[in-house]
Amino acid sequence: MASLQRQFNSTRLQLLQQRKERQKRIDQGELSKFQPNTLFVRESEWKVAPIPACLQDRRVEITGPVDRKMIVNALNSGANVFMADFEDSTSPTWENLIEGQINLYDAVRRQVDFELADGKKYTLDEHTAVLKVRPRGWHLEEKHFLVDGEPASASLFDFGLFFFHNAKVLTVAEQGPFFYLPKLESSREARLWNDVFSIAQDLMRIPRGTIKVTVLIETILAAFEMEEIIYELREHLAGLNAGRWDYIFSIIKKMRRHPDFILPDRSRITMAVPFMQAYAQLLVKTCHKRGAHAIGGMSAFIPSKDEAINTKAFEQVRAGKEREAGFGYDGTWVAHPKLVAVAKEVFDKKLGTNPHQKQVMLKSLVVKEAQLLDIKATDRTITEAGFRTNINVALLYIESWLRGVGAAALYNLMEDAATAEISRAQLWQWVHHEGTTLDDGRPVTEGLYYQTREEEYLKISQGMKDTGHLQQARSILDALVVNELFEDFLTIKAYEYLD
Repeated sequence: MASLQRQFNSTRLQLLQQRKERQKRIDQGELSKFQPNTLFVRESEWKVAPIPACLQDRRVEITGPVDRKMIVNALNSGANVFMADFEDSTSPTWENLIEGQINLYDAVRRQVDFELADGKKYTLDEHTAVLKVRPRGWHLEEKHFLVDGEPASASLFDFGLFFFHNAKVLTVAEQGPFFYLPKLESSREARLWNDVFSIAQDLMRIPRGTIKVTVLIETILAAFEMEEIIYELREHLAGLNAGRWDYIFSIIKKMRRHPDFILPDRSRITMAVPFMQAYAQLLVKTCHKRGAHAIGGMSAFIPSKDEAINTKAFEQVRAGKEREAGFGYDGTWVAHPKLVAVAKEVFDKKLGTNPHQKQVMLKSLVVKEAQLLDIKATDRTITEAGFRTNINVALLYIESWLRGVGAAALYNLMEDAATAEISRAQLWQWVHHEGTTLDDGRPVTEGLYYQTREEEYLKISQGMKDTGHLQQARSILDALVVNELFEDFLTIKAYEYLD
């Protein structure tokens, strides 16, 4: 891990600086576009390296944090793949990170079984989901692990620790090691990961190309470089995933200075709106053109005790999965074991006995730059309920995160850092663009934010025995929303509060 840090951290820092410089150009009016200097990549003939047999059928994937109970339940869920997440659904306390690594170490060796104090047992089934691991993004650091006196890259820490302990075992079993890569903004950032993989495999004496990864296309900048990202990782790449929630957040963040990109209530931004549909279909076409899997986005619904709520929600989930299957996706994501059967039913009907549908090439589909940025075609209504929900959810999620819980079940949805980012980013966007109004005509101002935030804070705090973390969450959210400068990630701000 020290070797990886010393060899690659300087490049990581350079790429993060390039992010800042690119943001300045976007603030000044430069919009995203397909890169003219990589036209040869998009127009030449090439494919990704062969994909292992155990990753051919990925029709349903489940994701969640790395606590022991989640790992056992997810591996036993009936999903084809489980993505163990060190990023958006894990609060990066030192205890969470190290216990998560121990849990995965045990899961790889099928010794993760345990029993609760009440006698309830958790045991792995004979057949389990294929394990993938998502390390944290390039923008994050691990302050508890220093190399030459400096905090390590959180990406290299999470990847390196898991890879060192488990790569050889997974290689022998022909079950990995497999990873998900988050938050990439350019193909150069993908190239850095590819270089890391090559050196890591050399250090562990594992053949290059053994690692297989899926990249989340969850930034608007990456959407314009999908083929280039696949190309840089072609020796190691298995697919792309439509990371829809972070993608929405990315549009708000990157276009934050432009009033034409003001988005409506979070609940109104579905995969059916034109700019999201363009992104979703382009991902399928790009993946299949290069022989890679296209994996659909997250269904964040959490089953309720109210069957009427479940019935309506399951219908919405099923409709979303049918849309993805119809677009040509090879699989999809869910956040709860009870949704596995719903998603699998849809993809079983579409795929039958075929492991995927890469034969769907969408050759006639043409997605232009303007379509990916066509926010004006979306209903941009902002309601008081949407405004309040953003404040309420952001407060509750940040409070949960500070307590060490990175995946919070709120209002029958699994909120993680990605969904919370949309809430706080929209609040900043609405407050800082003069002329933004609610649908009842009231202007969205700093004063309206403070008034509504205090009302929601008091509502949440009633009945709480300890409001310490909620008070911290209030301070963090105020700083994120009111400050003139937009913080790129709430988790960086909140990380200062973790021991």
